[in-house]
Amino acid sequence: MLVKTFGSAVYGVEAITITIEVNGLASGKDPMIVGLPDSAVKESLQRIESTFKTNGYLVPRTKVVVNLAPADIKKSGTPFDLPIALGILGASGQLGNNERLSNYVIMGELSLDGEIRSIKGALPIAIQAKKEGFKGLIVPEMNAREAGMVSNLEVYGISHIKEVIDFFENEEKGLAPVVVNTREEFFNSQYNFEIDFDDVKGQENIKRALEIAAAGGHNAILIGPPGAGKTMLAKRLPTILPPLSLQEALETTKIHSVAGKLPENSTLVSKRPFRSPHHTISDVALVGGGGLPQPGEISLAHNGVLFLDELPEFKRTVLEVMRQPMEERRVTISRAKVAVDFPASFMLIASMNPCPCGFYNHPDRECTCPPGAVQKYLNKISGPLLDRIDLHVEVTPVAFSELSNTKQQENSMDIRNRVIKAREVQAERYKNNAGIYCNAQISSKMLKEICIIDTVGANLLKAAMQKLNLSARAYDRILKVSRTIADLSASDDIKPEHLAEAIQYRSLDREGWAGLGI
Repeated sequence: MLVKTFGSAVYGVEAITITIEVNGLASGKDPMIVGLPDSAVKESLQRIESTFKTNGYLVPRTKVVVNLAPADIKKSGTPFDLPIALGILGASGQLGNNERLSNYVIMGELSLDGEIRSIKGALPIAIQAKKEGFKGLIVPEMNAREAGMVSNLEVYGISHIKEVIDFFENEEKGLAPVVVNTREEFFNSQYNFEIDFDDVKGQENIKRALEIAAAGGHNAILIGPPGAGKTMLAKRLPTILPPLSLQEALETTKIHSVAGKLPENSTLVSKRPFRSPHHTISDVALVGGGGLPQPGEISLAHNGVLFLDELPEFKRTVLEVMRQPMEERRVTISRAKVAVDFPASFMLIASMNPCPCGFYNHPDRECTCPPGAVQKYLNKISGPLLDRIDLHVEVTPVAFSELSNTKQQENSMDIRNRVIKAREVQAERYKNNAGIYCNAQISSKMLKEICIIDTVGANLLKAAMQKLNLSARAYDRILKVSRTIADLSASDDIKPEHLAEAIQYRSLDREGWAGLGI
């Protein structure tokens, strides 16, 4: 008897429906899986055999052929265990009602006693199942709330194979679809942060720089000695970014689902991600890759923040592979038979010491680095990468008088409200420009139309570039940042004071800064 069940394979952040065709032949013994299965899929036969024997079902003694169609797409992983097992039960006449199998997409890994283990990519699988008109989706209980976010699709969470068999044999028995109030859960958890900017004493200029970065979506680098608060400040940046929209949350959740980074029984990712990889990370781990391409850290930081602490300690090849994704806001992983696109629209926040010992330009401590060491250390960061960083912020140690000050500091919510207002101005400005949502994303051509300065401002910028020996690449960055500062000030025009503030955030563009001539 030929029986068909339906599963799904995840490629990138999208799912493809797979038809599992099971046929019990009259002659032969050894079961066979065809349709480009990997080793994990082939091993499912041993898990299925143990499950059948443990739960009182018969293992077919005739030859069973399992075809995973379309047969030219590589199938990988263990989630095909459950649909293959149900197909074998149906083909051997042990499942009472085979007709209902065609209404559901079924995924789950089997343990040897029939328990169902969690899978990756439940959300994109559910989205594809709804798109193709399936009545419902059956997934492990741990993934049910994640898949249940998709409306107009019955999602059932199961913990044992007997529950699924009872469900198909008796429609009235047992399982109830999962109900998730996506909007309520999403909006209720958007403002719950364990950290806040009111914890930070002093550092008003750094808070201001991060507010500007958040308002315009700008990349930033923090330069300062150890213990000055660079990491502490960077970790609080997500608390002042605008809340995720439902569409952004869905995109972010799909990526984390495919990577297996969602906690059990979770729903939408409600807060902007903050990823902080160690400096020993490889280039594949950062941008994504592998035999079956998986998202890297830059994709996991999509719609959020990628924080690179101690930037010069990262391998140069790792930093250089970020250049194209930072411009295109996506990364394409190409292999011999497959090419996968992952979104990668993130804010880059980096931190670094000014020299190997960390105390160059320190107000109280003397730098002990030998001649040339400072320049060699800073030259680990290439000019093209610095070209993509809009704000260079010098962080100085906090004085004791500020640390001991008991005055209440401004909290993240107050800063966030200003950032949201500035983003709303930008959203209105770029509503007719597809793919552009903030000032950091505008092209050089748009810069001439949007960042218009008066004669006084032009003279100020000209004098600054000549006096401070700013490089040519600083020009565009200053204009973009000054546009954001004007938006924060609710000003339609870029005024000289906005330009003046933007100019001070170009430390590393100054010729000869710390011996750095780039």
